[in-house]
Amino acid sequence: MKKIILFIAALIIILAGSGVAAYQFLNQNNTLRVACVGDSLTQSTEYPYDLWNMLGNQTYELRNFGAGSTTVNLASETPYMNTTVYQEALAFQPNIVIIMLGTNDAQPSLIPYNATFVADYVTLIRAFQALPTNPKIWIVLPPPIFSSQEGKMNPEYFQTTIIPDIQQAANITGCPTINVNSALQGHPEYSTDGVHINPAGAKVIADTIYAAITPSLKK
Repeated sequence: MKKIILFIAALIIILAGSGVAAYQFLNQNNTLRVACVGDSLTQSTEYPYDLWNMLGNQTYELRNFGAGSTTVNLASETPYMNTTVYQEALAFQPNIVIIMLGTNDAQPSLIPYNATFVADYVTLIRAFQALPTNPKIWIVLPPPIFSSQEGKMNPEYFQTTIIPDIQQAANITGCPTINVNSALQGHPEYSTDGVHINPAGAKVIADTIYAAITPSLKK
């Protein structure tokens, strides 16, 4: 019995000293960690909760790492990569990452700075790809912008420039995309104010993401 106790104690010390390795060891036969990364379309909607229920909350540990008003663009006042939520998402050591950003980058004031949008998005994706958990990453093409919100957003620029730029960043990093934009196109009834999404729209987002990721998760 003493030998067993000593062995367990030694194992704990070794794992504690290895940091991330200990975290992975304790979770390898437990749950898969899912990080939902995004802006207010993630933070303030029910889509992560709906997705978690569909995946099965006994098998997956899903956390919402949305941060409202944030952008991909590092030249803005509120880049996602400058938030503590971003650091928390990395520290979560996810096995699965779902990123839905870019909507706030359609603000007219940011258009002159968006030449770096693709490079900034690639930087964000690469940070998750560098994690020791080697997570599966999906990039979501966000819902359409149905209204300019009195000049605060540029729906046409979002559709013709931001959406293709998101696809380009995904292509560069080798990540599959999930086309929520197409799923909600022509359905303004799912929006509360032309930009944000109501619970019914959030369910469509969750359904679309679930349908896209589950075939890969079953392999």
